Amino acid sequence: MSIWEYANPVKFMQTSGRLLPWVVGATVLTLVPGLVWGFFFTPVAAEFGATVKVIYVHVPAATFAINIWVMMLVASLIWLIRRHHVSALAARAAAPIGMVMTLIALVTGALWGQPMWGTWWEWDPRLTSFLILFLFYLGYMALWEAIDTPDTAADLTGVLCLVGSVFAVLSRYAAIFWNQGLHQGATLSLDKEEHIADVYWQPLVLSIVGFGFLFVTLLLLRTRTEIRARRIKALEQRERMA
Repeated sequence: MSIWEYANPVKFMQTSGRLLPWVVGATVLTLVPGLVWGFFFTPVAAEFGATVKVIYVHVPAATFAINIWVMMLVASLIWLIRRHHVSALAARAAAPIGMVMTLIALVTGALWGQPMWGTWWEWDPRLTSFLILFLFYLGYMALWEAIDTPDTAADLTGVLCLVGSVFAVLSRYAAIFWNQGLHQGATLSLDKEEHIADVYWQPLVLSIVGFGFLFVTLLLLRTRTEIRARRIKALEQRERMA
C-alpha cells in the first residue's frame, strides 16, 4: 500500500471517517487530564507564582503554532510537486487552526509576561517573529479567499507558505540565534538546568500530546469539509454548464 493512495479524496474520506472516533477519544483522554492535572494538582511555583500554570496552554499552543506551519509547508510542497488536491486542501484546512494556536500563544505569552517582565509586550526576537508568523497565517487564509480558481490559489498560497517558513524557523530558534531578549529558554530541555521541574513537566507533556491529538482531529474534520465544499462547487459549475 502506498501513502499516495490517500491523495484520492474518496480514499481519504473513507479512512479519515474510520479514524476520527479514535482520534477524538485520544484527544479527550490526554488533553482533559493534562489540563486538569496541570491547573489543579500542581503546586504554585515559588519563583513564578500561579502564573507558571499558563505553560499548560502556552507551551503546547506555541509548539503547534510552528509545527502546523511546517505541516502546511510539506502539504504545499506535495501539491506543487505532485499536484495532489487533498494535500492542498489539508494545508488550507490547517491554516485557521494554526492561526488560533498562534493567537493563543501570543495572548498567554502576554499573560505570562506582564507579571514576570512588567510589560504585556516587548519587541523580543521570538515574540516579534511569532507576531509575524500570525500575520502570515492571516495572509495565507486571505489569499485563498481572494482567488476564485482553486488550483491557482493553491499554487500562490504554496509559495507564500515557503516564504513564511523562514519565520516559523525564526520563531523556534530566535532566542538561540540572537542570544538575547526577555523570552526564557526551552521549557522542556535535555539540559537539567533549563528543564522544568518534574512535578510540572509530566502534565505538560500530557497536555502537548493532547493538543497534538486535538490538531489531528480538527485537521481531519476541516479537510473533510474542504473536500465536500470542493465537490459541491464542482456540481454547481456542472449544473450551470448544463
